[in-house]
Amino acid sequence: MSRRELKKAATRQAITDAAMDLLRTRGPGNFTVEDIAEAAGISRRTFFNYFASTEVVIASVTHGFLDKALQQFRLRPAGEPILESARAALVELADPMTVAPMAELYSMGQANPMLSRSELEAWDHCTVEIIDAARERFAQGSGVEVDELYLRALAGSIISCGKAAMDVWFARCGGDLSPASLSILRQLLIDSMSLLGSGFASHSPAAPSPDRH
Repeated sequence: MSRRELKKAATRQAITDAAMDLLRTRGPGNFTVEDIAEAAGISRRTFFNYFASTEVVIASVTHGFLDKALQQFRLRPAGEPILESARAALVELADPMTVAPMAELYSMGQANPMLSRSELEAWDHCTVEIIDAARERFAQGSGVEVDELYLRALAGSIISCGKAAMDVWFARCGGDLSPASLSILRQLLIDSMSLLGSGFASHSPAAPSPDRH
């Protein structure tokens, strides 16, 4: 990255960090763009160079995790089964703290309907990015245009499995953000892709994988 790109990335992260700090201390809906800008040490105008609203800043936390996963996905071999690539991309995110911001936001949303709705909208928005990444992959592999229904069903299934992993993690760990708890969440995300990739055929309720516990 150039110096200019690094500076832009640092400013974007400062805005996101400031928004998350205000979300923790004041709660959703109780701070403004001006509050975020002041906390980040930037002008209101600079804020709007990066984000359209406070809601978009908060949603970017979920998008940030997906961006990291998609970066790894795009490094996978073009001929690899797409769901195996998705699973491998999550495996490459070896540091469990990678999921910490998304896990914290999800946990806060469980006690706040407004934030929960925003989080669901962020997950749905991520569907578009997954569709684009899958379309790129198929174009690399065969050059044949893929049916739009297939792409949308695939992306929707991936998002649903991600949500299921988050739900199970929260039910099991109660929003604990310790490294051990986040390792469980990471593994659940990986396992959800494995289940989807196998068509759920390998799952036996009577004999669950030890990794899921």
